[in-house]
Amino acid sequence: MADTITLEAQPRTIIGKKVSQLRAQGLVPAVIYGSKLANPVHLQVPYRPLQLALMQAGGTQLLDIRVGKDSHTVLAREVQRDVIRGDILHVDFLAVDMSQKVTTTVPVTLVGESPIVESRQGQAVQVVNSLNVEALPSDLIPAIEVDISTLTEIGQGIHVRDLNLGDKITVLADEDELLVHIVAVGAQAEEEEVEEAVEEAASAEPEVIRRERDEEEEEE
Repeated sequence: MADTITLEAQPRTIIGKKVSQLRAQGLVPAVIYGSKLANPVHLQVPYRPLQLALMQAGGTQLLDIRVGKDSHTVLAREVQRDVIRGDILHVDFLAVDMSQKVTTTVPVTLVGESPIVESRQGQAVQVVNSLNVEALPSDLIPAIEVDISTLTEIGQGIHVRDLNLGDKITVLADEDELLVHIVAVGAQAEEEEVEEAVEEAASAEPEVIRRERDEEEEEE
């Protein structure tokens, strides 16, 4: 586990729709919640330091948020963004108990070189981009690395059951779930066309409706 990232914040008294005043000042409203806290902690964080911290930490690296004399060890749980510009609007942080396991989403990354891909006879198709895992906060990893150097033939693949993450991390997925496989050159384009058609159908809802919903779901 990498070193904990430190983030300075300030107590926040402004809530509801008035938080737009904070954003105009370059501050992002946020909240820390968790079973170890009697009440949620409302805070405001300067935009740029928060942006850098989230880029570095993702949802798997611990952050140490300092609010006045208090300090909270947290994980970033939910980041609400503007649907048009992508600006950070609000962040939910989970206060963690270092002795209790947490569940979070970890990205899946491909490493190594597949001989058949290098020879341009096949293509590696990544099926899963992230997996839910359970572990103690100190045992969380920034990414699950899948080595594709063992894939030497068309049709071969790597499944959840093939992962070796040790006994400290539990992957919360079916062991037969496919993570990556090798297809013949040209076959990937056909798969992508089908995936794009499915995505277009799923995104048929007008963007303005999704934006209005996001605004309504801002912190109460």
